[in-house]
Amino acid sequence: MISRRKALLAGAGGAAVLGAGAVGIGVANRPRPEPPSPATTDAQGHILWRNWSGIQHSYPQARLAPVDEAELARALVAATPPIRAVGAGHSFTGLVPTNGTLVSLDSIAGVVGWDGDQAIVKAGTRLGALGPGLAAHGRAMPNLPDINKQSLAGAISTGTHGTGKHLTAIHGEVTAITLITPDGKTVEADATNRPDIFNAARVSLGSLGVITQVKLRTSENRRLRRRVWLDPLETAMGEAEQRWATHRNYEFYAVPFTGLAACISHDETDDPAEPRGADQDDAFLEALRTLRNLLGFSTPLRKAAAKALLGGTKPETAVDEGWKLLSTNRPERFNEMEFHLPPETQMAALKEVVAAIERERPDVFFPIELRRIAPDDAWLSPFEGAPRGSVAVHAHYRDDFSFLYELIEPIFIRHGGRPHWGKLHSLHGPQLAALYPHWNDFLQVRRELDPQGRMLNLYLRGLFGLT
Repeated sequence: MISRRKALLAGAGGAAVLGAGAVGIGVANRPRPEPPSPATTDAQGHILWRNWSGIQHSYPQARLAPVDEAELARALVAATPPIRAVGAGHSFTGLVPTNGTLVSLDSIAGVVGWDGDQAIVKAGTRLGALGPGLAAHGRAMPNLPDINKQSLAGAISTGTHGTGKHLTAIHGEVTAITLITPDGKTVEADATNRPDIFNAARVSLGSLGVITQVKLRTSENRRLRRRVWLDPLETAMGEAEQRWATHRNYEFYAVPFTGLAACISHDETDDPAEPRGADQDDAFLEALRTLRNLLGFSTPLRKAAAKALLGGTKPETAVDEGWKLLSTNRPERFNEMEFHLPPETQMAALKEVVAAIERERPDVFFPIELRRIAPDDAWLSPFEGAPRGSVAVHAHYRDDFSFLYELIEPIFIRHGGRPHWGKLHSLHGPQLAALYPHWNDFLQVRRELDPQGRMLNLYLRGLFGLT
């Protein structure tokens, strides 16, 4: 995010060790071991599937990669359940694992038509490819999430979102949807034609059938000015509401054990392009990890070193088309828990989260991401009925993440949070029914489209309270 951080912090780390004695020398930058890897095949010779972070895996009996909807429909009829569709595997929950049939839509992809300014897009299209595909027609997605590796269907099905007080999650821009049910039937739905299915399918966790096509509202492909800067955490928290009201897109990252926040804004501009330079996020994370390793034994020293080195860092700016700026490459793997809270409780929840981490988990070094999302009316949307403020807590993939459930989730629940469907949480059945007014309406549509439960793996059965 901020250039020169890694070099500055590396130098500071050495000075801190000299000042603190030999305590930090033995642990400085010592790599933690890789988590154990599952076998590449099971006893029957089925090949391993594993998600991006490595915590979910299975050995599907069959893998399908249909080239069109007709082939997909035929294949679903004969497929061994549970049938699960997969995109980029960026979900941390158990949505995908199956010992039955795994379906990839990578060949059912691309922008295939237009209805005015609405794009007709195949569901296997990756978000990173959709940007230039729309830009070729002078159009853009109104918003993008933090990572753009996901398939369009996967992003819609899990409620994936970006940030912006007046901008919805991706599924909020869907005006029509096509899916194929497990019995091979094609169902088309929008707000007037099969509205019950439309309301259920926009965020459906892949439990109704396989989404094959959507119609999306688009916006003019404008250039945005991206600005990244550091603030004291208290300043970022105190000014967050005003910044969400002022900027097209705004988010900030609370950095535990530093007292700082990294702030990012995007606003429309007619200024000439100033291309974004190489991402500094990995260098920043490495610097934070170094501070953790060197000074994790002393929170005051850790905070003092971070503030001294980063407090005067100059902001970074870039100007380019939105699809080139809104998402960020994330090669450093992690596990994540994100809840969506009423705006009035978002900052209080953050304060508790930071305090709990700094009190009990000195091993944590990943920043905590805060965003704001506009409301929509999809039945299982975390943003159904009212705007929400998201708080996302991360753990490096090599680090223990049990604290997310033990320490962080109770805070989110107490503040009225709804979980991100693709990120870690332990809620299920009655707990979720209490959070979603249309929970039972969704389950009724699900039963109608998949009465035999062929789309449900063990995780989804538990989530829906069916086991």
